[in-house]
Formats: sequence, C-alpha cells, structure tokens
Amino acid sequence: MAKTKPGKKDLDTYTIKGTNKVVRPGDCVLLRPSDSDKAPYVARVEKLEADHRSNVKVRVRWYYRPEESQGGRRQFHGAKELFLSDHYDVQSAHTIEGKCIVHSFKNYTKLENVGTEDYFCRFEYKASTGGFIPDRVAVYCKCEMPYNPDDLMVQCEGCKDWFHPSCMGMTIEEARKLEQFICSDCASEEDSKRSLNSLPLSLNGEVKVEPKRRKR
Repeated sequence: MAKTKPGKKDLDTYTIKGTNKVVRPGDCVLLRPSDSDKAPYVARVEKLEADHRSNVKVRVRWYYRPEESQGGRRQFHGAKELFLSDHYDVQSAHTIEGKCIVHSFKNYTKLENVGTEDYFCRFEYKASTGGFIPDRVAVYCKCEMPYNPDDLMVQCEGCKDWFHPSCMGMTIEEARKLEQFICSDCASEEDSKRSLNSLPLSLNGEVKVEPKRRKR
C-alpha cells in the first residue's frame, strides 16, 4: 500500500453517494462537470484517500474526448472514443456520479450492444504537447482513414481491405444488401485476367483456331 501523509488513510473502496456502486483503484468513473450542460468527465481512479475528517479525495488520470484535444475531433473518431491522458488530478469523491467501462479498441468493436456506460480508447494523449501514442495507426479504404467503429464498412472478397460504402458510390442500404463485395481495383484485375485468358480474336472478329497436327 502506498505511503500517505500523517492524518490521511488510503482506502480500498468508496461507495458513490446515493448509490450502491463501489469504486476501487483502477476503475473508470464519471465525474460531475462544473457546467451542467456538459457531458460528465471520464477518469481512471488511481488512488482513494480519506483525511482525519473522513473527507474522501480521489486521485484520477483524466480521459480526454477528441474535441478536448489540441487537434480536435476528426472524421475517424468514434462517438464514444476517449484518449488516456498524462493529466493527473485530485478531486473530491463527491464529484463521482457513476461508473463506466473504457474498453480497448479491439474489445469495443466486438460488443454486440454499446451501452451508455461503454467507451473505448486506442490512443494515449500527451496534454502538454498534443502528441499521441501510438502516433501512427492503420488506414483503410480509398480515403485512407483510420477505422471508425461507428461507420459501416464492407470488406472486399479479393484484397480483404475494408471500404466505406460512400467511397464506393453506394448507399448504406445498398451495402447492407450485398452478398459479396469486390472493390474497383480487384474488379479491374479480374477483368484483365479474363481478357488474358480469353481466346484471341482475328481482325474480322472470328476465333482463331490452330490446325491440328497430324499424327505420324
């Protein structure tokens, strides 16, 4: 257990006021913002501590929403996406209004139903510099954008890459009805293979047939 200052005591748990929800270090929580019109802040609990008057403080590591970062929200950011920042803070435990789950990106994409308490994180964010870890991420489609789990994508049966229907000239409804999808590049390759494998035609359009050699 970490060392505490005289008159202070580390706590293993804290029960959110007015609920039976128990918070422990390592849990992700929702904290009440000063502006009631804003969405609750999201943070990871690092430590719980009570003073001699039983006032409970919580040391947190903040998650940032994309719009709170220096680069702002971009097209590929999901609605429930968060960045784990290097910004630590100490707050009154009374500001905790609920618990939430911040999934890894991979686990989030496997959820059948996304609840209000579900978020995901795929980047760490350096608040002082605006940098990200990792600073590179895989891109998909002709638009070469990272994957947004909120957007429908279709996979090409040929190259196995993923594409946005809109980038392929389709509506979402049309994409949902597809039994299989071949991207334009793979379709062009298929057409080229078909033309190479077809019989050559003479100038007058007739199929050239080589005469059979007689057996000796």
